[in-house]
Amino acid sequence: MIERQPGGLYDPRNGDAPIDLERLVLTSPSQPTRSNRFSIYWIASGAGTVWADLAQHAFAATSLLFFVPYQRIRIIPASRIRGTLLQFHANFLCVETFHAETGCSGSLFNDPFGSPAVRLDARAKIEVPELIARIQREQTEQGTGHTEAAVAYLKLLLIVATRLKAREHAAAGAVSAGPRHPLLIALKDLVEQHYCTLHAPSDYASLLHVTPKSLNRLVRSQLGKTMTDVIRERILIHAKWELLHTLRPVKAIAAEVGFDDELYFSRLFKKATGYSPTYFREFETTIRGGSNLSMPLVQRTIPPLPAGKR
Repeated sequence: MIERQPGGLYDPRNGDAPIDLERLVLTSPSQPTRSNRFSIYWIASGAGTVWADLAQHAFAATSLLFFVPYQRIRIIPASRIRGTLLQFHANFLCVETFHAETGCSGSLFNDPFGSPAVRLDARAKIEVPELIARIQREQTEQGTGHTEAAVAYLKLLLIVATRLKAREHAAAGAVSAGPRHPLLIALKDLVEQHYCTLHAPSDYASLLHVTPKSLNRLVRSQLGKTMTDVIRERILIHAKWELLHTLRPVKAIAAEVGFDDELYFSRLFKKATGYSPTYFREFETTIRGGSNLSMPLVQRTIPPLPAGKR
């Protein structure tokens, strides 16, 4: 069997479907092309390590992995991995909108302080494969109302995973007796308050009354990334939202998150997503039909994808 190398940009103008399911088999490291879809990996068997941007996380069998659009991913199997890759674009299900119902954004997706992995309990080990199979069947059979049915099953899958993640957090808080857990809670609150104005790890170390070296060591050991990574991830979440849901100039968005130099901000954004802020906005707004914006649709013409990006 050919091993799955997922990725690539969803574009409905090419006839792409906004949801895609593929059988997953991995025996060697895999670095899929960046995708503009949300990605859910169902790891039925096997184990390994995943790099999500610059953060490293371990995962085991019977778990789910969640990744946001345009994220750089590298999966390194420790043993043969079998499962399913489910990818969907916001045209199929808008995570930001659905977040109001379930809280999945900030829990499963877009959480600089969290792991992409969710371990399944005994009940979820039965429910999750069934839900994935139902989504697959709706996509294959294309019966009456198949899109609505597939969306409903996907929502149930996200609800199951969000509940499991909430239980994980509650359990971790209950058993944590050392200073690391409360310090990370305080750090998360501080980053949320100050990410637009404070970009240096030393700023947060000072607010927490610890040394920058101690703080970075803590973050690295607990989150698998550096303090700089944490701050930049939160900045980029904000920037993506503004680019997708407003028509504010890139320069104004850059200034809002603390960058007077628009070019520096654009380089940072392109390094994180693979695309410039302007192209990111134009491409996504066009393929979403302008529905991501809080104003009437304006007809837009965008250039084709850059060479090598298809």
